Amino acid sequence: MFELVKSGGWVMGPLLLCSVVATAIVAERFWALRKQRICPRNLVEQIWQWAKAGQMDVMRISSLRGSSPLGRVLAAGLMNRHYSREVMKESIEEAGRHVVLELERYLNTLGTIASISPLLGLLGTVLGMIKIFTAISAVGVGSPTEMAGGLSEALITTVTGLVVAIPSLMFYRHFQRRVDELVSTMEQEAIKMVEILHGERVKESDMAGGGAA
Repeated sequence: MFELVKSGGWVMGPLLLCSVVATAIVAERFWALRKQRICPRNLVEQIWQWAKAGQMDVMRISSLRGSSPLGRVLAAGLMNRHYSREVMKESIEEAGRHVVLELERYLNTLGTIASISPLLGLLGTVLGMIKIFTAISAVGVGSPTEMAGGLSEALITTVTGLVVAIPSLMFYRHFQRRVDELVSTMEQEAIKMVEILHGERVKESDMAGGGAA
């Protein structure tokens, strides 16, 4: 393995570094972007229970803020629950922008790795071809050994660049899609909370209870 890396030339160093960074980002984002961690279920229902019981205090809102990214967004709206619907929505949107930035953390780096890895591989290919032509000009075409080093460098760096770039691009697209889905879920939950607290939406449980009566 070491000989393979060595034969690829100095370009293999940046490519291996890119592969390590990309692997770390993928593992971290898989852990950080779990739906249960970002958007726990029944938060809006819990808030509704607090509101009905008159238990909406600063301590509970602080606990909600620290529980999850969705909790932070909802807590921003609850801090302004005594104001108009528009004020609540503005505070939620402001908190949501900060949360989205956290959800997209490291994704730009992953996308950059997916973009530059093929270019690094191409650079290695060009350097390998330069070595081949240099060997030809020095000793002619009758010495395959002299040309083998440049040829191996060209092929190995090309393959390595693609091996790093293709999974990086796939995971980059995957995490972008996951972030979009999580943001959509948070928006729906925030709108639901605002409408419930302002009496513009009837709770499903209340509707079921009313129907049973």
